[in-house]
Amino acid sequence: MTKQNVVPAEAVAAITAAAAVASSSPLYPYPPPRSFQKKYLSQLDFAGGRIGTWVESMKASSPTHTKAVGAIGAPVDEQSAAWIMRHPSALTKFEQIMSASKGKQIVMFLDYDGTLSPIVEDPDSAFMTDAMRAAVRNVARYFPTAIVTGRCLEKVIDFVGLTELYYAGSHGMDIKGPAKPRHTKAKAKSVLFQPAREFLPMIDGVYKTLLERTKSTAGAKVENNKFCVSVHFRCVDEKSWGALIEQVRSVMKEYPKLRLTQGRKVLEIRPTIKWDKGKALEFLLESLGFADCKDVMPVYIGDDRTDEDAFKVLRDRGQGLGILVSKFPKETNATYSLQEPTEVKDFLVRLVEWKRPTMKARSKV
Repeated sequence: MTKQNVVPAEAVAAITAAAAVASSSPLYPYPPPRSFQKKYLSQLDFAGGRIGTWVESMKASSPTHTKAVGAIGAPVDEQSAAWIMRHPSALTKFEQIMSASKGKQIVMFLDYDGTLSPIVEDPDSAFMTDAMRAAVRNVARYFPTAIVTGRCLEKVIDFVGLTELYYAGSHGMDIKGPAKPRHTKAKAKSVLFQPAREFLPMIDGVYKTLLERTKSTAGAKVENNKFCVSVHFRCVDEKSWGALIEQVRSVMKEYPKLRLTQGRKVLEIRPTIKWDKGKALEFLLESLGFADCKDVMPVYIGDDRTDEDAFKVLRDRGQGLGILVSKFPKETNATYSLQEPTEVKDFLVRLVEWKRPTMKARSKV
């Protein structure tokens, strides 16, 4: 990649201001759910809460856990039907979505794990299929496309293997754009941004300490994602979750400038700066030159709690839409749903098929 300009701090301020501009959208027939934010999100930031509270929250974040599936209290069939009414399939409503995008520039934002690749026991084996890679490559030909993930930047770039994309690793704390952007406006800047760079030595220290501290917990895997540390518990027996939380807490006490958050079968230690996937989405729109445009339609597809920050940004802006990837009902700020990565691929393929005739017609003019 050629040398790129660092986006100035002023751009970040502009993003925050742009996020305050909201307008009504016909794509949002239901108000954003609040119970999810009250019941779970308030528990995510580490503040020394009880072990039992954290374990219950870990269970709720496990989509195949029976308590998570029936968490709302209604019978599963009724709950699923009501949930689908509120968050219909993006494939079923594809024509409606495309109709709403008429005259607008679609910008695609995609999570990686659980969205482009299946959730697997070994995080290092979360490979996307060749068909999915082809679908993402084709989408990037027609639309600005970014991967926004908790993974470290280098690892997700290696997994995806497409140089034409924008990448936001470590939950948006490590952002890098292509050397030759295709879709940016004239005033858009090349992207290279690391808002938490000063935390690197601290993150490295936490990673090394957690490697030692969690050795006694079978199945626990600690991953250094450069600007955050992930402690995966997808292979840990549920009876050991309390012990794992205690081990993580004991390390966190030594680092008051870091916070503990929770994702899908993972605990994550991050810098305390106000930065997340939602901020990364806004930052990329600013960098692409679309932040102040009314004729832009951001589409964010993700499966994790950490993606809720991006879904909420889109709802607050009244612009664009979020698509949650989940087989099970759960509270979300997303508007639509898809059940699994194969449906994500189908949605991307349909998006290209919808756009391609329009581009061919323009080329003949």
